[in-house]
Amino acid sequence: MVPFSFAGYDFLASPDGALYWPAERALLVADLHLEKASWFARWGQMLPPYDSHATLTALARDIDRTGVSRLYCLGDSFHDRFGCDRLLPDARALLASLTSRIDWVWITGNHDAGFIDHCGGRLVEEDRVAGLVLRHEAVAGDPTPELSGHYHPKFRVNLRGRHVSRRCFVASETKLIFPAYGAFTGGLDAGHPEIVKKVGSGASALVPVTDRLLRFPIAA
Repeated sequence: MVPFSFAGYDFLASPDGALYWPAERALLVADLHLEKASWFARWGQMLPPYDSHATLTALARDIDRTGVSRLYCLGDSFHDRFGCDRLLPDARALLASLTSRIDWVWITGNHDAGFIDHCGGRLVEEDRVAGLVLRHEAVAGDPTPELSGHYHPKFRVNLRGRHVSRRCFVASETKLIFPAYGAFTGGLDAGHPEIVKKVGSGASALVPVTDRLLRFPIAA
């Protein structure tokens, strides 16, 4: 994980899209989209049903290495409101063990709004922690420093004729949009007009790599 500051707060970011907040002993992730493959399977598109276990295994690893006492999921944690019902036994057991170990906060998103069985943890529409607003989708024009997800931003660039795409955070003075953490998620270009509309001009794409944080300006 690599350090960076946002709105006067200190964090550490991972290439997978997790954010560690040492002052709060908290880990934050967005857009797990658990049980996305099984959702597609219901409509006849058969995909390997292992995305949830892969995502939860990675999340368990980040929880263990940071030693956090709380985790915030910034919405769209399940691909639909009935996703937890479809978890395979090993993935469900893993999730239940994680939610029983730490204070687990599910912030609801557009995909999982109204979901009932959330396999432990507590549900909120949004939260406020130490002066930061935690929500699923950024609110344009809100001056309060805000952490959100929803857009799955990725930074794309051509290097010597080769197309490279990486998960990235999108940051302005008051907005920090997370990449999707889930193993089976796509991504929207960090410079897409829908993202720029929320963060305003002067934003940057932040790409955590092994030993540094790469920062790229986003053109309006």
